Amino acid sequence: MNNVCEEQVFSSIFKANSKTVFNYIYYKFGNEEKSHDAVQEAFVKLWENCAKVTPEKAKSYLYTVANNLYLNVIKAEKVRLKYAEPTYEHSNESPEFLLEEKEYKQKLDKALNDLPENQRTTFLLNRIDGKKYAEIAEMEGVSIKAIEKRMHLALKALREQIDGI
Repeated sequence: MNNVCEEQVFSSIFKANSKTVFNYIYYKFGNEEKSHDAVQEAFVKLWENCAKVTPEKAKSYLYTVANNLYLNVIKAEKVRLKYAEPTYEHSNESPEFLLEEKEYKQKLDKALNDLPENQRTTFLLNRIDGKKYAEIAEMEGVSIKAIEKRMHLALKALREQIDGI
């Protein structure tokens, strides 16, 4: 019988889910270190409760635990996403182009930061990670309709703040 307590089963669950769980929490936290901690702790809790969690339920267990850890850590603190500045090696672009691109990126960062957390997370999971609405709905524990609504509102808000999206 497949059991999460078996090292091979646990290892395959880790390989299949650790990156996505990390991204999911990172999009909420905007902090790499806290996200890594939450993911590690979620997997530790899964291991500690391996006899109680079936392999089929492991994925949703990880999202729930990681999300709860996230909520405990930030409680009242305001979340701000930090994006790595793009590096320009051997860039042939004009200074004007680089300045425009930087201004656009700042506008985009501000627009994303201004979104409610659930809309920002949905938008980034869909557009950056390529997650389908059904997958995001499962992660968030809501209906696909709710995800469609979040995405619609996120796109509407971003369009209002930025030309060319």
